[in-house]
Amino acid sequence: MKLGYFGINMGPHSRPDDLAETARLAESAGLESLWTGEHVVMPSPQLSTGQPMPPEYPYLDSLLALSWAAAHTTRLLLGTGIVVLPHHNPVVFAKQAASLDVLSNGRLRLGIGAGYQPREFAAVGVAHADRGALTDEYLDVLERLWYDQTPEHHGRFVDFAGIDAYPRPVQRPVPIVVGGHAKASLRRAVTRGHGWYGFMTTPDSTALALDALRQAATRYERPASFGRLEITVTPYGPFTREAARAYRDMGVDRVVPWHIDWSRFPGDAVLPSDWRGVEAAIDADLFALGG
Repeated sequence: MKLGYFGINMGPHSRPDDLAETARLAESAGLESLWTGEHVVMPSPQLSTGQPMPPEYPYLDSLLALSWAAAHTTRLLLGTGIVVLPHHNPVVFAKQAASLDVLSNGRLRLGIGAGYQPREFAAVGVAHADRGALTDEYLDVLERLWYDQTPEHHGRFVDFAGIDAYPRPVQRPVPIVVGGHAKASLRRAVTRGHGWYGFMTTPDSTALALDALRQAATRYERPASFGRLEITVTPYGPFTREAARAYRDMGVDRVVPWHIDWSRFPGDAVLPSDWRGVEAAIDADLFALGG
């Protein structure tokens, strides 16, 4: 089982020196990957449900933060967990993601989702009701621009021909990781994803999600070239040795813990305090669980 770290673009990591130090620490400690989350804007004042962090919580742009992490590391995989794909112009986003893959020498893991927060959709000028259809079409657009010799697309939301964009990504294909528990997300994971991402999970909720993914796989055809669906989760709460064993035993491929020192938020939290929980989790016993 592989071990990553979530939140490289948030909180104290949003400062350039601290983000770079965290990335270097993660690589030297033997972690496999770093992952970001995404909110372009947050409702203010904070909503009572569906908004785990206040609006003043700092979020760097995912691809910019991962580019900064890439510049300070050589091996770590760089994952978005996730970006809300409908929030982005897909032609511009294709260029940005391809650029990150080139600059990192092929280390991008592109986690995508359809999003959920109506106020955020309204702020970026995208219809919340169209989020699923936008996500599906935007995935098509990325594929056209990254892999087709002469990119062309004529769809409901995007239309282009007679264009091209280089450099193309180093990876062919760029691994797509689909986040979310909705039926459409599970269908998207089976049919379009190299992996599935579960956020703020428990072993019990992960078991339910894996069962739902298995059911989706009986209804939708998975491209043979994709191989087995890779499972990544960010646990809810502290990541314990017992939880690690439970995730391993149910077939989870990667665990990406999130450790935040909430007692210092929203003050000027410092990196060593924020990082200590992850350091404590990375010991010989946890690594041995990977086999």
